[in-house]
Amino acid sequence: MNYERMPLGALQTNSFILWKDQKAIVIDPAGEAEKLAARLEELQVEVEAILLTHAHFDHIGALEKVRKRWNCPVYLHEEEKDWLGDEKLNGSGLFPGIEKVSCSPADYHWEKEGVKQIGSFQFELLETPGHSPGSVTYYFSEEKTAFSGDVLFRGGVGRTDLPGGNHDVLLTSIHEKLLELPEETLILNGHGPETTIMAEKETNPFINGFGW
Repeated sequence: MNYERMPLGALQTNSFILWKDQKAIVIDPAGEAEKLAARLEELQVEVEAILLTHAHFDHIGALEKVRKRWNCPVYLHEEEKDWLGDEKLNGSGLFPGIEKVSCSPADYHWEKEGVKQIGSFQFELLETPGHSPGSVTYYFSEEKTAFSGDVLFRGGVGRTDLPGGNHDVLLTSIHEKLLELPEETLILNGHGPETTIMAEKETNPFINGFGW
């Protein structure tokens, strides 16, 4: 499996294109739809699905245009099934100067963790709430890679002052789900550079000493 990180939109949120055999999945189409679509066309891939780590505005800015261009389904956790079309819940109505974002509902809603299959892509869905109630992580065990949204960053963790955020729940998610992954696991997150589980165990001041 190949992947590419594209920082897009006003907050330079990381969007990810995953592809193999000319089939692709997009994780968090953050914004700048034309730029994202142009790259997908350069790769000559067919988008089979859009996976959302959560439904905050900076992760869904290009959602509608990509969805319509490739006529592909959108997957989101059921805890945030009402967020895509609600500017207050997705946060776009909370910040002056931010363009309001409203999208159609997701086609499928994750209801439980476990191994999932979309086309030729197999991954494990981990529920990792705290930054938002429906935050999830997509873990590709064969590649030892996890797409964690805004749960865990290099040297930091996700903010918890937006609707549905909870700092204690976030730390529990990180401790019980992410820190249990193999230490060499690459964490590809929603903002900034990648990191590894080992690096965060050793250096992240927000999780050091949290019971592991």
